[in-house]
Amino acid sequence: MLEVNGRRYAFHGHAIVSADDRIADATGETPASLRHEADWLRFQAALDASVVTILGRLGHEANPNRKGRNRLVLSSAISGVERRADAWWWNPAAAPLADALAVAAPEGGIVAVPGGMRVFDLFLAAGYDEFHLTRAAHVLIPDGTPVFAAVRDGPTADALLAASGLRPDAQVMLDPAAQLSLTVWRREKPATEPA
Repeated sequence: MLEVNGRRYAFHGHAIVSADDRIADATGETPASLRHEADWLRFQAALDASVVTILGRLGHEANPNRKGRNRLVLSSAISGVERRADAWWWNPAAAPLADALAVAAPEGGIVAVPGGMRVFDLFLAAGYDEFHLTRAAHVLIPDGTPVFAAVRDGPTADALLAASGLRPDAQVMLDPAAQLSLTVWRREKPATEPA
């Protein structure tokens, strides 16, 4: 949770991964084996409920914004925060997150974070309020792009989310035949904070 100018922002990560916690193949493309209708519909509803979607440049370019959702695109080629015709653009090295949110989504609310890896890493360090992790248990992509860079060194996505202070809800099967499950990881609220 982040508060900017009296407005609160909650950060919700969204990823579909293989059994070995990969989000893309060796070329950086999402394979067809990680595309499932049950997850897609849930994900689209989450984006609809968000005040802004934060994603990387490659994800922005690969996924046209047909619904005209409010997007904040990460790019090292920007000098701070910039409005372009297709989205807000932001360089985290040149401007704080609070500045980007103050202009891109000044009223506060849920911020959807659908990746890629560098974006997931940035918010893992900053602190997710929730992370919606869909796993295709029958898919392996050993040479692919991991959801978090540290997965390459051995820890699982689950271990990294737990180490960041999130706790898992009960797993939900989205599609038993496809071995597709969803686990929502949530930050535990301090005892003094209302639920």
